[in-house]
Amino acid sequence: MKPIPTLVLNDGHHLPALGLGTYKLKGADGVRALTSAMANGYRLLDSAFNYENEGTLGEAVRAAGLARDALHLTSKLPGRHQRFDAALATIEESLYRARIDHWDLYLIHWPNPARGLYVEAWRALIEARRRGLVRSIGVSNFLPEHLNTLGRETGVLPAVNQVELHPYFPQAGQLAFDGAHGIVTQAWSPLGRANALLQEPILQAIAQRLGRSVAQVILRWQVQLGAVPLPKASSAARQVENRSVFDFALSEQDLADIATLARADGRLAGQDPAHYEEF
Repeated sequence: MKPIPTLVLNDGHHLPALGLGTYKLKGADGVRALTSAMANGYRLLDSAFNYENEGTLGEAVRAAGLARDALHLTSKLPGRHQRFDAALATIEESLYRARIDHWDLYLIHWPNPARGLYVEAWRALIEARRRGLVRSIGVSNFLPEHLNTLGRETGVLPAVNQVELHPYFPQAGQLAFDGAHGIVTQAWSPLGRANALLQEPILQAIAQRLGRSVAQVILRWQVQLGAVPLPKASSAARQVENRSVFDFALSEQDLADIATLARADGRLAGQDPAHYEEF
């Protein structure tokens, strides 16, 4: 298999153009799944403090036996630890759990705007980067107004913004804003949790014409939009399928047809970052 291409972030570091989501992958089964993913060419592995699997991720990294610099490991700060000192301690705790010496990318998981602490948390991530605890810093689920506030208050914009993005919720405005500000957009739940989305006739027709799976069509659509999808898969076969999206392309008509699937608010669980509060 060819290596997954890489992108250059606004801080000069590199990031694979597709990664593995790790939500609910934990324990011995999680180690096996993550080790399999690395054997199948994944180098970007996306975790979070609230997933309670940073230890699993670290164990899998050691089991895989790859050079640390070949990997791009991500974790995220939970909403309950957005105070400056608590955020720094949580980043350190994340490293202790994984038994690694730095995170390649660390994100604020949600802005929790009603609490008004995300700028303070962002300052903590800037400090963590200065101390060498993390290489790149970013955010997750931040709207343009939140990103503007970070830039105005600190002069530092995130390298990455990880958001919900799939054909029901394509996030055209957010993608355009992030791109205009040099921020790479990552997509969580890129397959819409693999339920109704995979049964859409439009996607099935495109997949059949191209001799690809519906999942591959969706992930290729995200790549062509300029997003970095983070599909979760525990089986080796699905891992290989999901990463095999860099040897074909969707036509302009395909993209137009997929655009018709967008819904006014296609969020899977109604988690609007303007109001949603993560613990």
